[in-house]
This record gives sequence, structure tokens and C-alpha cells, in this order.
Amino acid sequence: MSAENPGPGSLHFVGNATTVLRLGPFTLLTDPNFLHRGQWTHIGQGVVSRRLTDPAIEIADLPELDAVVLSHLHGDHFDRVASRELRRDLPVLTTPHAAKRLVRRGFREAAPLRTWETVTLSRGSARLTITSLPGRHALGPLGRLLPPVMGTMLEYREAAGVLPFRIYLSGDTLVHPELGRIRERFDGIDLAVVHLGGTKVLGVLLTMDGEQGADLLELLAPRTTVPVHYEEYGVMKSPLSDFTSEVARRRAGFDVRVVERGDTFVLPG
Repeated sequence: MSAENPGPGSLHFVGNATTVLRLGPFTLLTDPNFLHRGQWTHIGQGVVSRRLTDPAIEIADLPELDAVVLSHLHGDHFDRVASRELRRDLPVLTTPHAAKRLVRRGFREAAPLRTWETVTLSRGSARLTITSLPGRHALGPLGRLLPPVMGTMLEYREAAGVLPFRIYLSGDTLVHPELGRIRERFDGIDLAVVHLGGTKVLGVLLTMDGEQGADLLELLAPRTTVPVHYEEYGVMKSPLSDFTSEVARRRAGFDVRVVERGDTFVLPG
């Protein structure tokens, strides 16, 4: 990356769906999951699963944060470590369902966002607009039993009049028709952070597998994609290779960057 075009920031992959996103002067944490290998978590609806990996860092190692972006309230996205160790005055931008429950835990700045609602953070001339997007954790009757989930669009502008850098966080969604509205509302996605894993409970798919992940890329056409949320828990049945192989098979020219746990991806300028 040249000094003349350093890019808007970086993505540090902690593990599962947890990343540290630096966008200009703003620093966000996504879906905080800091359990260690061998520890169990409650996925939801009475289902538990053991973590298979360690997080790359601990909460004590995090930089100063402006906010947490939380797709939904499941134990592999906001675990007991996060509940115990994150600051209670830290803004948590999430679904109304999750915000209500986090307030009960003492997170007094948990902010509910309904689908298509926005929040804007400002620092000097820089702006970061955060928009809640549609997501569905499961299709059919099971979908009504699972907690609501949101995708998120992050639009970073270093100054007024500058074109935004857009990051789409998919959340634990399956591909469904309403996702097409994202492309209608936003003129281009620079980076998609896609939750994969092919999570299955009782044989029912709850997160995108390789085929669905490739379908999402064809639907939204992001400039670059970073896959997350795979091979972390026993309920995840679709390895990363399912996704990368399917993307290669379709020969659509998608730019997929695999970021290893603990590594940092510099966002393209």
C-alpha cells in the first residue's frame, strides 16, 4: 500500500465472528467471543457446543473502543467473558432483542437498531454511519424460535464530500430475498465480512455453508470478501474449503482474502 493511498483502516481477525475494525479514527469490535478451546457455550434453544480454537487476543489486549457491533445474542457472539469483562458504558449497537437483554446485564449504552435504522459516529471531519440490515438465522418455522439477527453496513467517510468506504457484516444470516434490497440501497460494497460455518442443529442449516456463501457474493458483488465464523465450534459442519472451492468453481472472479486468526488485513484504498 503506497503512502499516497494508505487505505481507510484495517481488520484484525480475533476468531469466530470477532474482529477489531479500525476505520480512520474509529475502532469497533464485532461479535465478541473470547472463550477458549474446550470451553462450552450456549448457542441457543438449549443447544450447547464446545469451542475448538482459542481467540487470538484477550479482552485486556483490545485497543480503546468506540463501540461494539453485535449481530445477535448467541453465546458464540457475545459470551460470558465479554459479559463479564467489557466496559458497561461501551456502546453496543445491536438488535432491539439483544439490546433489551444487555441492558439487564448492566450494559447501559446498548443501542437498539431496527432494520434500516442508522447511527452516526463523528470525530472531527470523519464520519462512520452504521446501518442495521436484514438477516435471517433460519428459514421456515425454526426461524421464529431463534433470536433476531442483523447484518450491518459500515460507511466510513474521512471528510464531507468524500466517497464512503463500505463494509458489509453479514451476521449469522442465510441467503434470502430481502438481502437483495442491500444492493438496491447501497452503491457498491468495498468489503464483505461473511459469516460461514454451515452451522446445523438437528440437521437444520442456521448459517451459510460454502454454496450459500458463494450465492451471497453473486447477489451483492462485494469488491473484496473476508470469510469468518467457520471451524470454531462443533456445530459448524461446513469447513472454509467448502466456500473457497465453490467460489473457485463458479469462476466469477471474486476477490476472497482468507485472514488467519491473529492476522491483520489492511483495507484496500
